[in-house]
Amino acid sequence: MRGLGSGLGAPQKEKPQLDSSLAMVNIVLLLIFFFIASGSLLASREVAVQLPLTSQLSLDVLPQPLLEVAMDGSMLLDGVPVPRGGLAEATLDEPVLHVLADRDSNAIALLEILEAENLIAVELRLVTVHRNDETGS
Repeated sequence: MRGLGSGLGAPQKEKPQLDSSLAMVNIVLLLIFFFIASGSLLASREVAVQLPLTSQLSLDVLPQPLLEVAMDGSMLLDGVPVPRGGLAEATLDEPVLHVLADRDSNAIALLEILEAENLIAVELRLVTVHRNDETGS
């Protein structure tokens, strides 16, 4: 006996559905492993950074007010020595303070010095300066 309502003599074969989810999971896992492996290789290297130097900047054209921070932590504001704790009072009317530090100084030490001054509503901008190299040029 044939199926009711089919009208065709032979039963139809269903096409098998291809499941691509397994292939996608494999690709995603391979990508994850690749990025984990390459990220750990890159993180293990020390990155040396050479800071830029300006070559045509005269000290007379540096922006004002200019805070010079020496390697020992002493500070000069526009050429006048500033005692520790006195910078906030000296820059009370200045919305922007330009900071000039030696390129070999420790950035964390510089931030700690500036943080100890309790500057309120003062924007800090780092300034670079011309330095002659050892060849005399």
